[in-house]
Amino acid sequence: MVRRIDLTGAEGLRLAAWEFADPPKGHASGDAEAPGVLLLHGLMGRASHWASTARRLAERHRAVALDQRGHGHSDKPADGPFTREAYVADAAAAVEQLGLAPVTLIGHAMGALTAWQLAAERPDLVRALVICDMRASALGAASQREWEDWFRSWPLPFATLADVRKWFGEDDPRVERPNPARGEFFAEVMAEGPDGWRPLFSRRQMLTSRETWVHDAHWDSLAQVRCPTLVVRGLDGELGRAEAQEMVRVLPQGRYAEVPDAGHLVHYDQPEGWRTAITSFLEDVSPC
Repeated sequence: MVRRIDLTGAEGLRLAAWEFADPPKGHASGDAEAPGVLLLHGLMGRASHWASTARRLAERHRAVALDQRGHGHSDKPADGPFTREAYVADAAAAVEQLGLAPVTLIGHAMGALTAWQLAAERPDLVRALVICDMRASALGAASQREWEDWFRSWPLPFATLADVRKWFGEDDPRVERPNPARGEFFAEVMAEGPDGWRPLFSRRQMLTSRETWVHDAHWDSLAQVRCPTLVVRGLDGELGRAEAQEMVRVLPQGRYAEVPDAGHLVHYDQPEGWRTAITSFLEDVSPC
């Protein structure tokens, strides 16, 4: 079962959240005692990317995934804002309106940054945190220019979803070797229009969102996270081992896990390895 829940974010923005699977075992439908989990996708992602993870978590938790502003079925305001403050405020509003607090936040990439900034600012709302493949160091202007060039290289519109899967899984110059999981990831964020398949999001808005965090380091906010935190990286992901271990050291209650044969899209590349990496942590931090 998948249930859509409409929420109100910062500035009155309409947000869409999705509760996956049946109520947790041993809990009645809508039981507020089931430990809450909020899943936050990365830049260009959407809540449905978490479907497999959320369904597994729903055996013991109330698992909800949020379409963040500018993504999925949530509002995409032409003029934003797409600031860090706006994303964090949206996530806080989702936790409060869904009655998930104290919540375990699971975030991938940009969603992980939103999660740890919320945990730092509102420790009353957050029980525990999982950070998946997000760096605390600044990426810089060169990284932003690379993304601008990459977006311009997309051969839009795609004629079919098979073309989407092939380009992002094989033909994209950023792909070092064929990666069908990457193709599936991007197929999930495309919608069919009169001329073919295009992304659900605005590439301009994605660059605007990224601009608000790519130039800054985020070590200070990471150090303010007091709850138990698991830092997960794909062995071939964007977060290097040395930086990940330094993040664990900076976190007052940090733990570390890595998933072999996974790149940046850890939960898509190796879903079983990803679930194995987070299972024991979630068992440790969830109430009995």
